[in-house]
Amino acid sequence: MNVNTRTNDVPPGAAADQHYGCHEISGTVQAAERLAAILTYPPTKGRSSVGTSGISLQFEIIALVVLCVILAADLLYVTKRPHIPSMKEAGIFVSIYIGLAIAFGGLIWWQAGPQLGQEFYAGWITEYALSVDNLFVFIIIMARFSVPRKYQQEVLMFGIIIALILRAIFIVLGAAIIEQWSWVFYIFGAFLLWTAWNQLKDEDEDEESGLVSKLTSKLPISKDFDGAKLRTVVDGKKLFTPMVLVFVTIGMTDLLFAFDSIPAIFGLTKSAFIVFTANIFALMGLRQLYFLLGGLMNRLVFLKHALSFILAFIGVKLVFHALHENQVPFINGGEPLHYAWLDISVGLSLLVILGAIVIATVLSLWSPWGKRAAANAEATAVADAAEHAKHD
Repeated sequence: MNVNTRTNDVPPGAAADQHYGCHEISGTVQAAERLAAILTYPPTKGRSSVGTSGISLQFEIIALVVLCVILAADLLYVTKRPHIPSMKEAGIFVSIYIGLAIAFGGLIWWQAGPQLGQEFYAGWITEYALSVDNLFVFIIIMARFSVPRKYQQEVLMFGIIIALILRAIFIVLGAAIIEQWSWVFYIFGAFLLWTAWNQLKDEDEDEESGLVSKLTSKLPISKDFDGAKLRTVVDGKKLFTPMVLVFVTIGMTDLLFAFDSIPAIFGLTKSAFIVFTANIFALMGLRQLYFLLGGLMNRLVFLKHALSFILAFIGVKLVFHALHENQVPFINGGEPLHYAWLDISVGLSLLVILGAIVIATVLSLWSPWGKRAAANAEATAVADAAEHAKHD
């Protein structure tokens, strides 16, 4: 396509779009620079921290700017060209984003050494697995509210943006808390162990639905969607559309998953930069991955078991780390416990995380137990859909 640079040949609407796009990218660059400054201060004492662990501050700022620009470009692409991506398009984008994450980890490995390189890969894989689980919940939410397929990309982008904002807030808070109080690792570890158990029970969805109903019970909601609008007019009355319920539910889901994911990755690395970039890469391509995984939701039946195991493993690792740096007076007289087995290496953590995901995937797709569980899940999904249609 030929690009005409003469201003008088550009339609006013297009010029406005270009102007808006430039401001979006410029604002994203400034936001990334401010974020880098926040993550750089204060430095973490005695631990790998931003700008002090072999990763130069210049590299961190450039990386954050580039990653935020990529996310902003993806957002602009969705708003300018809302459509249902083909399997080929979704597969290409997902492959590109995964390739970028692998290359970025290689850059960190090359610049800062194998320790931080392994921490990035372990953190990214963990966050990616948790994001896939989050994505399955998004699929359920879309089906429950019967969101038209052509508007699902916009809902997904909203979910990804909210997830990124919440995780950025929790990362900054988590880094500051860890800096001041090392005993917080006991709390993080216990929380992850509780989350791992709760993951197996799978009860959060009903609790979340009840909370959303309470929050939106007083809102005048229209029966039908009006495109992707949040407000509409029916018989002269201004009403909220069901899209409001979808956004509130997605936001609540993001909040719950942020509570799980941030303590998990701080159990693998203490670098706020690694934590944030691993989360960005875990969120990249989720919009396209959504359309690839829709048919696999009832097939990956053992994924939640793998995630439960990973969260429990990281929870134990956090408790071991807390014991290794113990300052709590009523535990060993306030002295650290110096046992070699308390120090679980990042390399071992990476192998455990990868192994759990691979085993869960193989068992889900190819084992007799997985096929039987998938068939039961499919039958349950069909029955639920029929029941939902009956109520509608």
